[in-house]
Amino acid sequence: MGEIAACSNGIINNGNGSRKGCWYEEEIEDNLRWCFALNSILHSGVTQYQDIQLLDTKPFGKALVIDGKLQSAESDEFIYHESLVHPALLYHSNPKIIFIMGGGEGSTARELLRHNTVEKVVMCDIDQDVVDFCKSYLLVNKEAFCDPRLELIINDARQELERREDDSYDVIIGDLADPIEGGPCYQLYTKSFYESVIKSKLKKDGIFVTQAGPAGVFSHTEVFSCLYNTLRQVFKYVVPYSAHIPSYADIWGWIMASDSPLVLNSDELDLKIKQRIEGENRFLDGKTFASASILSKAVRKSLDNETHVYCEGSERFIHGHGSVSAAAAHK
Repeated sequence: MGEIAACSNGIINNGNGSRKGCWYEEEIEDNLRWCFALNSILHSGVTQYQDIQLLDTKPFGKALVIDGKLQSAESDEFIYHESLVHPALLYHSNPKIIFIMGGGEGSTARELLRHNTVEKVVMCDIDQDVVDFCKSYLLVNKEAFCDPRLELIINDARQELERREDDSYDVIIGDLADPIEGGPCYQLYTKSFYESVIKSKLKKDGIFVTQAGPAGVFSHTEVFSCLYNTLRQVFKYVVPYSAHIPSYADIWGWIMASDSPLVLNSDELDLKIKQRIEGENRFLDGKTFASASILSKAVRKSLDNETHVYCEGSERFIHGHGSVSAAAAHK
């Protein structure tokens, strides 16, 4: 749970002296907290579904915080969004129709719309207030929100996918909030959802990719390993990969899954990047993805031995919960 502590001219006593100013603090584990200095709190509010804050941070620029968990930061969000979007789009032979579960920030749509094969992106987020907020404050995604290829829907992603009975997609992307106990979307990480909804809505050779939580040597057992094992029960080919995101203070994980083989070498990926993507990636190229998909020995062994399946009644959650306390809305 993240909180704003000792804002304005307050002082946090850290046992070794004093830190002056305004700080953001997020509890990563019971005995571990991550904090950084703020210039100001640009916005703080509560929607129907979640708490939302926009912070102007000293080390990472503007940062979006939802339900007390840092979602993205201006300085390094490109790592997360390039990693989430481009591998699946590049591995697919001709991705035209894409569905985003979540993604209200607009950055996932932004990266998708850089692909010249893409004809339509359906972005379905449950929270109108978050989408409106991001439209207003995250100007980097202004063009994406205005792109005629983007269809923005406010609804529960499962309901929307089920409602579109005759529609199917080349790629479905899970850009959902982390599975937090009490949060709005942990049910969209379950085996039954992947099996009955996601798989049925993918076209032949379709690919599903999801953000999958922390993937560090110690943190990957929260949800990353069991989500990997869960997707292995549903799809023939499953590729986990990870990258360090400085503002998250951890390695982050994604998982790509399909019933068609996911095989491309670094040179083939680089060629597709050159042919398909407008502009230059800041993070992802062929060698970067090859490296990202080779996990450490400890994590590989853990994933190989994982037996837990993410089901209703046997969910796992990352540390934290859906509220922000002691938050001060100073400018």
